[in-house]
Amino acid sequence: MNIIMGIWDFFAANILTQPAYFIGLIVFIGYLLLRKPVYEAFSGFIKATVGYMILAVGSGGLVNNFRPILVGLKDRFNLDAMVIDPYFGQNAVTAGLQEQFARTFSQVMLLLLIAFIMNLILVRLKKWTKMRAVFTTGHVQMQQAATAFWLILFCFPTLGDTQILLIMAVVLGLYWAVGSNLTVEITQELTEGGGFAIAHQQMFGIALFGKIAEKMRSSKSKSLDELKFPGFLSIFNENMVATSILMFLFFGAILLVLGQDYLVAGGFMKEGANFFFYIMTTSLNFAVYLAILQLGVRTFVTELTNSFQGISNSFLPGAVPGIDCAAVFGFGSANAVTVGFLMGALGQFIAIMTLLLMKSPTLVIAGFVPVFFDNAVIAVYADKKGGIKAALILPFICGLLQVFGSALIAGWVGLAQYGGYLGMFDWATVWPMFTVVMKFAGYIGVAIVVIVLLAIPQLQYRSHPDTYFLITEDYDAYLEKKQQKEAAKQ
Repeated sequence: MNIIMGIWDFFAANILTQPAYFIGLIVFIGYLLLRKPVYEAFSGFIKATVGYMILAVGSGGLVNNFRPILVGLKDRFNLDAMVIDPYFGQNAVTAGLQEQFARTFSQVMLLLLIAFIMNLILVRLKKWTKMRAVFTTGHVQMQQAATAFWLILFCFPTLGDTQILLIMAVVLGLYWAVGSNLTVEITQELTEGGGFAIAHQQMFGIALFGKIAEKMRSSKSKSLDELKFPGFLSIFNENMVATSILMFLFFGAILLVLGQDYLVAGGFMKEGANFFFYIMTTSLNFAVYLAILQLGVRTFVTELTNSFQGISNSFLPGAVPGIDCAAVFGFGSANAVTVGFLMGALGQFIAIMTLLLMKSPTLVIAGFVPVFFDNAVIAVYADKKGGIKAALILPFICGLLQVFGSALIAGWVGLAQYGGYLGMFDWATVWPMFTVVMKFAGYIGVAIVVIVLLAIPQLQYRSHPDTYFLITEDYDAYLEKKQQKEAAKQ
């Protein structure tokens, strides 16, 4: 048993939670199963791994670029508040587990293993479960496993290790399988048969806001790409130019509030550097890192979707990989990314000001990951489904919910005092509901959560049984079938 756990710990630490290598390994195995030569499989491994590393450089650059603002707003106004961010959330769990529940973080790794196996089994039994996506985003799994561990311990603090792990593995494994499955149709349509789903922190949010966006569409609705500015405003028709100008206004306003002296004292800006050009560079870097991120997406997504056919054909027929939400930035409107970020940030800032005015016992500092990777992603889908109005309104609503939901749940379960909470859409809305049900209904609550999760893909299937599996197995045939159904209605 110790040998098996040792192997698992090595795999989890060096591959599963290192998404670049995990994606690369999936590509390598997939190509071998497709009977490609070893050198082609190795080439695919390199391209997928490097592509994901490029994406990580873009993502990391965006986060670091935003850091002076996050740190500055907290320090400048002397806010004793928690940061809503997956990494801050994981650190908060690590800091508080022993003190609050006399548990260790090592148990999280075992939870991750059992939940991942649960996801694979559910997809393998898709004939009965109706689940089609495998959650492959390892670093996200780690963050979610940590937060889920805390929330379920809060509900059942006296249970033994085995019982706790069993409950958590079932609930978390179902959440991964059901959540990523919810994004299959909407992602296939966005990417025109890209062959992947989303496995991240806002899967229920993508499905929900996608449905709302559809209801918002009218005959007059236009997408952001169809919006053409006249005269001098035509410079905003170029995504890179529009992003740079809007970020200059956004970053510039906040950095001016923080002041040059603070930025120099905090080590964010070199002494003697020109303040205007510091703001300019910070703003333009946003566009740079976004371009890098999109390059990474284009590099690894093609390899992954092509190679996954080997795994799908051999072990998980009709399944698709669930991958990082940043993958959608290579599809849909490029301007939606910037619009979603800005509207989500506006929603978060208004919600934070509301908490301050109401003298909330739990105060929140915006984290970049929820601000950007929730709201920009939702805007891409919303623009595709409902046009400009949806792309503006829905990320704003998401920003409000991220702050209010996180403040309520983190304050209640005791995570706020350790300085962080995961904070992304599903964990500010869906998981708080799970927690309430399990806390007050006990084992019956667990059963309710499990039944609800199992029912969701069944309801999805019943809504369109003739195309439900076809959309992942043969996208062209799916489109033809869909067109026939639409023609029959007219």
